[in-house]
Amino acid sequence: MAITCDVAILGGGTGGYVAAIRAAQLGKNVVIIEQDKLGGTCLHRGCIPSKALLRSAELYAEMKDSESYGIETNGIRLSFGNVQKRKDGIVDKLHQGVQYLMRKNKITVIQGKGRVIGPSIFSPRSGAVAVELPDGEMETVVPAHLIIATGSRPRHLPGLEPDGIHILTSDHALQLEELPSSIMIVGGGVIGVEWASMLNDFGVKVTVVEASAHLLPSEDEEIGRALTKMLSARGVEVITNINLLTDSCEIQDHSVSITIEQGDETRRLSADKLLLSVGRVGNTENIGLENTDVRVENGVITVNANMQTTEPHIYAIGDCIGGLQLAHAASHEGIAAVNHLSGEKSETFRSEWIPRCVYTRHEAASVGLTEKQARERGHEIKIGKFPFSAIGKSLIHGTKEGFVKVIADQKTQDILGVHMVGPHVTELIGQAALAQVLDATPWEVGTAVHAHPSLSEIIGEAMLAVDGRAIGL
Repeated sequence: MAITCDVAILGGGTGGYVAAIRAAQLGKNVVIIEQDKLGGTCLHRGCIPSKALLRSAELYAEMKDSESYGIETNGIRLSFGNVQKRKDGIVDKLHQGVQYLMRKNKITVIQGKGRVIGPSIFSPRSGAVAVELPDGEMETVVPAHLIIATGSRPRHLPGLEPDGIHILTSDHALQLEELPSSIMIVGGGVIGVEWASMLNDFGVKVTVVEASAHLLPSEDEEIGRALTKMLSARGVEVITNINLLTDSCEIQDHSVSITIEQGDETRRLSADKLLLSVGRVGNTENIGLENTDVRVENGVITVNANMQTTEPHIYAIGDCIGGLQLAHAASHEGIAAVNHLSGEKSETFRSEWIPRCVYTRHEAASVGLTEKQARERGHEIKIGKFPFSAIGKSLIHGTKEGFVKVIADQKTQDILGVHMVGPHVTELIGQAALAQVLDATPWEVGTAVHAHPSLSEIIGEAMLAVDGRAIGL
């Protein structure tokens, strides 16, 4: 007997379970199909565990530097096993929280591997889901609407196939039982630089190789250059503008070696392990999309502004549709999809409003357009910039590095983008994101009173700097 419901969600990651809760709030009968654990990559193999490790690394680095704060310590020792135990405890607690939310909202969760099927005895149209349960039995879910939220996985490179021992993905790295003495990180995007910062703070010798001219190639160039300088000052070797010869990889008992080209120079690099960090691939294969008219282009599902696929009763959200592969983006896409299929007033959803965060030490964060993107779109721009070295709370925190950069339209006065690097900027970017949603001008944000001393003062100063009105410079 098939299970019928108003909304079925294929994938119980952040986007999927948030969509399920929103649908339940609107009175829908909801089924989630998840082959692993609720919470998906973000909770179990991404956002949460990596940030738990980053916090331990940051605290360890601060404790080693405690004398600069007037605190003398002796015998500081890293227990990486306990670091991992703390991380696992946080993940377990949050996993229990997600399970509680499913029960509270009366959402049915089916554990199994789901595959979309075409028209059948169960439904005259595609969109039903055949679920293979852990015991090998089959179940069929027939929804009025289907939301595909199957997430993504680490991208591989030919010649650098991960084995979990010498060549790692971020999934493998999260399960390390002991730290290597050295590591090469291939890819200087968000995941690569976070692992570089973390492992460097843990005392690992780190080398990062990146094909682009600077780290974080999708972000504002000034942010990438600043982060390169900060990591290099801490002892991370950053090598950019490289061509990696993937067929040059050689694995020995306790080392991995690769060859890179940088201009006319060829270099051979070796380390205990290699971390492959070259982006993520949407999980769109082997889920039955060939049984539907859903369009897939370049490995991602095509959707419209309401997250509808080319079959109007089938929606898709999160990493499997490309774009910003971020948990909070997936959540808002899920809410937008449910609101639309429920006939609710659709909330405006713009990628320019989604904050992008990098949890290195120090952090980077941004929202909106980069300077290059703004110019390419034909905006006449004006820029305000303010350094953390002029903010009292930043010096109290022990840093004078970093800045906030504001890009505004010369004619309309609209804020086009805000970019930050420095202490705790992932907490500050929310103010800039709110300004984007409210279509605020730099003058309006700069005129708002910011408490002193606080790190948030830099937002007001950078906004005022757009028109040459900053007070602290």
